Order: sequence, then structure tokens, then C-alpha cells
Amino acid sequence: MPKLYLALLHYPVINKQGQTIASAVTNLDLHDIARLAKTYNIQAFYVITPMIDQKLLVEKIVSHWTTGGGASYNPIRKAALETILIKDSLEDVLNDIRLREGQEAKTIVTCARKHEKSIGYGRCREMLQQQTPYLLIFGTAWGLSEEIISGADYILASIQGNTDYNHLSVRSAASITLDRLLADYE
Repeated sequence: MPKLYLALLHYPVINKQGQTIASAVTNLDLHDIARLAKTYNIQAFYVITPMIDQKLLVEKIVSHWTTGGGASYNPIRKAALETILIKDSLEDVLNDIRLREGQEAKTIVTCARKHEKSIGYGRCREMLQQQTPYLLIFGTAWGLSEEIISGADYILASIQGNTDYNHLSVRSAASITLDRLLADYE
């Protein structure tokens, strides 16, 4: 079983002008990616934002479904949202994984743009079979900042459809990515 962690990064990401920004957390991303994480047995789903109001929003949503009225109303949703951990920065996430695993995690970033140094899904599946912990990082807004991409250990090949349109929601991209990496097809 892979030691795979997920991160949804809200800072530093870029806007459509290429400027570094902090993006807002969305309720749908939290629910859908947490459900995805639970479905594919991900170790933890980190939501990364340094913005206090955004962290409070995530805490409120998560607590409703894990300890509040939603917990008894929908125990299946509770199990999914319990995978969420809130952190200020990517560095905080990597420190948390190091404490949990006793070793450094390798980072794999996703990007809608093509990169000449990207690795394919087959190679990434093989890497995930090692006992090394991996952190798969998704960006919000218009994607991860260049500093995050260039600092990663690996860049996963972009998802390409059968048209030149390429602007998936992060929820859709995460679902496609995890299915390609972890599903057991005959």
C-alpha cells in the first residue's frame, strides 16, 4: 500500500495574469477531495492556507461533519472529512509527514501545463510501490507557483483530454490523477 498524502495548496498559487496570490478555500473541494482521499486510502489530505479566515472556515466545515450535527447525520461523510488536516504552509506539511513517517516525503506536483521534465503515470505508479512517503500536491486558482513546481522532486504529466481545452477543476483533476495512479484495473 503506497504511503501517499495529498495537499491542496492555496498559497502560493498564481492567478490568470501569472501573479502569486492566495486563493479562497471552497466547500466543494473539501468535501470532494476528502471523499476521494478516503476512497483511495490516502494517509491524510492537507489543506494549506496561511489565511486565518480561511483556516477558520475549513475548521468550521470539518467540525460540523466530524463532531457536529453532520457527524451523526452522515457517518460516511464524517469518515471522509476526518482525513483533512489544516496547515499554514507546504513546509509545515512536510514536517508533519516527517514526524509521522520518520523520513522525508518526496514531493510530486501536478500542473495543467506541459513540462519537459514531467514523469508519466506508469513511472509514478512504480515509485509509489516503494516504502517512501510521497506528497501529491494540487494547486488552486490557475495553478501552483513556479517556486513550488521547481522545488518539487517530481512533476506529474499533465492531464490531456481530446481537445485543446485544458482547465479542469482541481476536484476533477485530483479524481482523474488518483484513479490513474491507484486504481486496480484488470
